[in-house]
Amino acid sequence: MAFQDYKLFNLKQVHFVGLQNFVDAFRDHQFLAALKNSLYWVFFSLIFQFLLGFILALFLNKKFWGRGIYQGFIFYPWALSGFLIGLIWKWLFNSQIGVVNDLLLRLGIIEDRIGFLSDPKWAMSSVIIANVWYGIAFFTIMLLAALQSIPSELYEAASIDGANSYRNLLDVTIPYIMPTIIATTLLRVIWIFNDPTLIYGMTNGGPGGATHILSSLMLNKIIYDGDYGAASAVGVIMIVMLFLYTVFYLMVTKSEKVGDF
Repeated sequence: MAFQDYKLFNLKQVHFVGLQNFVDAFRDHQFLAALKNSLYWVFFSLIFQFLLGFILALFLNKKFWGRGIYQGFIFYPWALSGFLIGLIWKWLFNSQIGVVNDLLLRLGIIEDRIGFLSDPKWAMSSVIIANVWYGIAFFTIMLLAALQSIPSELYEAASIDGANSYRNLLDVTIPYIMPTIIATTLLRVIWIFNDPTLIYGMTNGGPGGATHILSSLMLNKIIYDGDYGAASAVGVIMIVMLFLYTVFYLMVTKSEKVGDF
């Protein structure tokens, strides 16, 4: 379909157009904006999901009263769909009745309500914040499992050598769980890049396409434009990008001698 003029509302005129759909895509400012948004979306979502997930995993790896309750609260978002998460955060960021605006006003941080999802300056940051909250649970679950697999003898040996908590983290914990870190971060990139459900729930790509990523733009071209040729071209571009990323992933996991002491 990516090489055809294939429109749902004109099926009698479907014909081969070669690379024209790809040329049109790279000439389309909306596609270029979605491409840039996709890079922001993946980079900032991944960084903060990983850092906060790692901190929570270190916290939950310690024994304390009520740990199971805390785990339930932290893991809860992962049990919900991305679209539902988007609807929840859409209400939280609502400019009139949203909790976020209300808290910021009460704390004196802002003087007037902010249109987090209606203002292009704030919209992309808002959906990234929601996605960070959504994805923290994944990293917490995976990294906590890796932390619990570290033999206590390693920490005992490190303490004999005079290692403090900081050195234990750098010299024992991180090297031991590095295979998990690499696998989770690199695979998470693919999931974040491909998943438009949260954005659909919050903004549907708006305002004015300011929060579109490639996957949500592709769906819009199908649902609203009925242009299967253009949508398929976007899909093929995504496949190529993910293929190149997969090659990078395989190179990293093969060349890095992670976990070796």
